[in-house]
Amino acid sequence: MNSELLLNQQRVTRRQLFGNTAQGIGGIALASLLGQQSASAGIPGLPGLPHFAPKAKRVVCLWQGGGPSHVDLYDPKPMLQKMAMQDIPASVRGATRLSTMSASYAKWPITPPIKPFKRYGKSGIEMSSMLPNIGSIADDICLVRSMNTEAVNHAPGVTFFMTGAQVPGRPSLGAWLSYGLGCDSSELPAFVAMTSSDKGKTCGQLFYDYYWGSGFLPSRYQGVRFRNVGDPVPYLQNPPGMSRDQRRTLLDDLRAMNEAHLSDYGDPEIDTRIAQYEMSYKMQASVPDLLDFSDEPKHVIARYGPDALVKGTFANNCLIARRLLERGTRFVQCMHAGWDQHNNLFTQLEAQCQDTDAPSAALVMDLKERGLLNDTLVVWGGEFGRTPFGQGDPAKPNGRDHFGRAYSMWLAGGGVNAGTVVGETDDFAWNITKDPVHIHDMQATIMQLCGINHEALTYRYQGRQFRLTDVHGHPVKGILA
Repeated sequence: MNSELLLNQQRVTRRQLFGNTAQGIGGIALASLLGQQSASAGIPGLPGLPHFAPKAKRVVCLWQGGGPSHVDLYDPKPMLQKMAMQDIPASVRGATRLSTMSASYAKWPITPPIKPFKRYGKSGIEMSSMLPNIGSIADDICLVRSMNTEAVNHAPGVTFFMTGAQVPGRPSLGAWLSYGLGCDSSELPAFVAMTSSDKGKTCGQLFYDYYWGSGFLPSRYQGVRFRNVGDPVPYLQNPPGMSRDQRRTLLDDLRAMNEAHLSDYGDPEIDTRIAQYEMSYKMQASVPDLLDFSDEPKHVIARYGPDALVKGTFANNCLIARRLLERGTRFVQCMHAGWDQHNNLFTQLEAQCQDTDAPSAALVMDLKERGLLNDTLVVWGGEFGRTPFGQGDPAKPNGRDHFGRAYSMWLAGGGVNAGTVVGETDDFAWNITKDPVHIHDMQATIMQLCGINHEALTYRYQGRQFRLTDVHGHPVKGILA
């Protein structure tokens, strides 16, 4: 054997060693991939997971991109009305970190909620009158008024919630859940992401792929994004002249070659390639059925609002989300942009509520009527809230800046303490005065509800063990039923 062939054999041997002993692909897992896992199986979870009986078997995240104003929507403060246009006291502001747009302000004019609050349900939870539909499910939700984050800008804030770090590169929440728990569905992805925006496109934030990415986990765990135009995923149709049987034969041959390659190299990305080919083939049949709404009762479609059948809207995505969840998808992420009201608070905020209020509530009601809410976790919220002071001309402010020191989110379903409020803020909705809930605490709580000890689900990368919550976070007892 010449020296070049010998060197190549040594490289292959090392690759086999590292591949066969690396976390996620070693020993039993590799045997499963090569022989025991059939082409019709879903994604397998890790041995020993869930760590305990899960309350939630599936999760849908209704992400409100841009920062919904807790001051106007979820955290009523009569003091803001009494002291309207006076400055937020310095003793209240303290050294709070703000964005560069308002950190150097000389005036901090208190801006009251733009619409009145109302009490909803038997629980009497106060929310904005702009949210009548979410108000109608008040007894099904747990409203957290004490969320807090270090992020002051959009992309770092979204990345922080979704991946546990403000810098891109780590696995997203949906990827962690898919990796740890797997997915029983063999016809649809374990993790699906959908995006939408307000009709006027007033919010300039982009939705980056790493919001639903797999980071350093094998890429088979990343979210599959459904597109808003054309087919939801590319290549749903076979090329002209190729039948479905021919496609199946081609994929079988590719699978055999890829399995041989996987046996030689132990690279988990080869396994991803096998899984993606198989899922793509199955989605050619499952996705058209998923998007055929002819069997949906008219009263259900009407509940989601007038845009329920308009492709690419938040309402349509929420309806698709319910259909995905009932068909076995583990995690659905509906991301809607339009909540960044820096200079159009008095017009755009209400428009955003009109676009998202009915679909959000309809999804919860729909799941409840189908017996799915008990083991489905619904999470509604954004990367931060908005400032209690107004932005713009201090004599006539017309917007609110980003605010992460205190803001609101809500959860419903799978194991959530329904009809309750967790946490409190001061009279100015500025400082948390009771039961603070950090981003990492919320992540730990979501994982707890899914039957996962957030400290125990880790992945070794670049010499250290990583987890979604980094080295922080505690499940919030008040949220847990």
